[in-house]
Amino acid sequence: MHVTSARSLVLNSSYEPMRVVSWQKALILWFQGKVEILEFHGLFVRSARDSFQIPSVLRLKSYVRGKQVQHVRFSRENIYLRDEHTCQYCAQKFPQKLLTMDHVVPVSKNGQNSWTNVVTACRQCNQRKANRTPAQAKMPLLREPKTPSWLPFWETDLKPKSIPESWRNYLPLAMAEHE
Repeated sequence: MHVTSARSLVLNSSYEPMRVVSWQKALILWFQGKVEILEFHGLFVRSARDSFQIPSVLRLKSYVRGKQVQHVRFSRENIYLRDEHTCQYCAQKFPQKLLTMDHVVPVSKNGQNSWTNVVTACRQCNQRKANRTPAQAKMPLLREPKTPSWLPFWETDLKPKSIPESWRNYLPLAMAEHE
């Protein structure tokens, strides 16, 4: 990991995961006395006079109500994260700008806009499938779409497989089991 990509996990005072912040924000929270540092990355940043180890896991000193996440928000970005930017028909990875969301059961056939009916598809596969189900189009899905139990809303570039080891003891078991 490089310093520029280092992130810090922020826990409520009750040890519940709240969000992920940049290493800069983590240091600011620590300098302000709002958090205690539970874990560190093996990285350091230097000022003109001092050197600071970058925090990996922080715990708020005061409990914050209502900030805990109850579910994963349904969104285009989170669909792409769940499906790992991989077309669920041809199994190829694509940059986000070349991806689309495909309704397994088309909207015109009463398909819902939900975690269990929407998958990531490349433009070519989405057009080929058209207004049909995967079975009708003879295009089997790579994986059945499911509601994720991990928390991709923290960071758009954060994926369950790239979670730092120092965070694993603080995250829900479901997130660790996703790997």
